[in-house]
Amino acid sequence: MKMNAWLCTLSISCLFLVSNSPSFAEEKVAPVRMGCGMMTFDTTPGWGLRPDGSSPLGPTHGGVVIDEAGNIFTSANAGVFVFSPEGKVIQTYLGKDYSNLHDMEIRKEADGEFIYGARNNDAEGIKFNAHSGEVVLRLKYPEESGLGKIRFNPTAITVTAEGDIYLSNGYASNHIFKYDKNGKYLMHFGSKGNGLKQFNTAHGMTLDTRYDPPRLLVCDRNHQPKGRLVHYDLDGNFIEEVITGLGMPTSVAIQGEYVSVPDLHGRLVILDGSNTIMAVLGHNPDPKKRGSFNVPQDQWIEGVFSGTHGSYWDKDGNLYVQDWNVSGRLMKLVRVK
Repeated sequence: MKMNAWLCTLSISCLFLVSNSPSFAEEKVAPVRMGCGMMTFDTTPGWGLRPDGSSPLGPTHGGVVIDEAGNIFTSANAGVFVFSPEGKVIQTYLGKDYSNLHDMEIRKEADGEFIYGARNNDAEGIKFNAHSGEVVLRLKYPEESGLGKIRFNPTAITVTAEGDIYLSNGYASNHIFKYDKNGKYLMHFGSKGNGLKQFNTAHGMTLDTRYDPPRLLVCDRNHQPKGRLVHYDLDGNFIEEVITGLGMPTSVAIQGEYVSVPDLHGRLVILDGSNTIMAVLGHNPDPKKRGSFNVPQDQWIEGVFSGTHGSYWDKDGNLYVQDWNVSGRLMKLVRVK
């Protein structure tokens, strides 16, 4: 790990020791400052909670995206919740069409803004209108792939500028399937394992627009020895390992040259344009609670993550971070200018 990342981690630890941050169960919670340098953030205590302090989400195991108006969409087991920037729920998409969206991407198209989602336990990819909820496309397991009968449990989805869709079967065979914009199967690549060109849980994925032409940036969460990000071209050819030693990287979100990478072990790593670690946010020092789904709301600690799973940048460089959590946790981190 680069020296600047160690310094960031040290500064975060010092903040926690000084502030001794209270849990959400207490009446008043002070913001916690985390990170360092240009990647310094303040938490927003109580953001997204009901007036009585409870979470509206229920169990969370999903992602975060933001529309052009600045509204925040997060997926929980029950469906999709839409928040205003102030943290109020302004829309919900609940029920059988919207449950178990493990990963989401949002895209503006000629006829509106659309959310693409990977529904792990519902064995499909999906595309729906972000503002009406209308489902316009479903991506099922492509039997024409010639792979035979395999388990289909998609974990990640991304879309190119031309509309081609990539759907990762990260909780099963670890193939990545490519479809055209109409859902026609085109090809697949990848296999399960710990080899250089294999995936051991291709968990998260996005289009890496920092490169020309763009590349696929894939979170190889369980690859040994300690998690990595890898680049593939859009034809499914391996390019390189981007960075290793990230614990259990779950997803990636890009703004400009910066990349936020949630680590299921209870922290969020920020990379710069050279894929060097700039900051580590929310590090959880408790081995019993990091990487744990079963941390109830009365045990949440401000500024400390538990099972970091999804993140997204808004236009001002603030971050929204979701924990994989039994009570449903979504946090707003405000960038310190």
